[in-house]
Amino acid sequence: MGPTFRTWYENRMYATPELIEETETVKEILNTVKTIAIVGISRNQHKDSHYVGRYLKNIGYKVIPVNPTAETILGEKAYPDLKSVPYKIDAVDIFRKPKDIPGIVDEALSIDAPVIWLQLGTGVHPEQKDKVKQNGKTLIQNRCMKVDHQFLLRPSNNQSQTP
Repeated sequence: MGPTFRTWYENRMYATPELIEETETVKEILNTVKTIAIVGISRNQHKDSHYVGRYLKNIGYKVIPVNPTAETILGEKAYPDLKSVPYKIDAVDIFRKPKDIPGIVDEALSIDAPVIWLQLGTGVHPEQKDKVKQNGKTLIQNRCMKVDHQFLLRPSNNQSQTP
C-alpha cells in the first residue's frame, strides 16, 4: 500500500503548477516552524484534525489546540480563539468550513502569524491568498500538513539506509 500511496501522492501533489511551485516553500515551512495552532481541532480522536494534531505533536512541533468547546486536547490546554493564545505562533493550521476561512485568516493576520495553512477540504480562497501576501505572510491552501511532512521530509522506508 505504501508505494502505491506514495506514487498517487507524488503524481497528485505535483499535478498543477501552483502545487509544484509551492513545494519548496512547504518544505521550508515544515523545517522552520516550531509552534502550530490548529484551529478547529476536534476532541474526537477519529477526526482528521485530531489525527493531524497528534502526528505533528509526536514529531516534535508544539501544537496549540484552538477549539472553544474544549479545555484540553492532546494533553494541551485548548484556547477559544487565536487571540487568547499566550504564545508566539509560527503557523496557523485551519480545519474549518470554507465559509469560516475569511474570519480566521483575519484573526491569524491580527496576531501576526507568519504562515496560514488551509487544510484539504477548506476550499481554495484566492482573495485570502492575495490578502495574506499583501500583509507579507504566507498562505498555503488545499494541502495537508501531515501528509506533506510525511512525503516531503520523512525518509521513505524504501530508501536505502546506511548503517
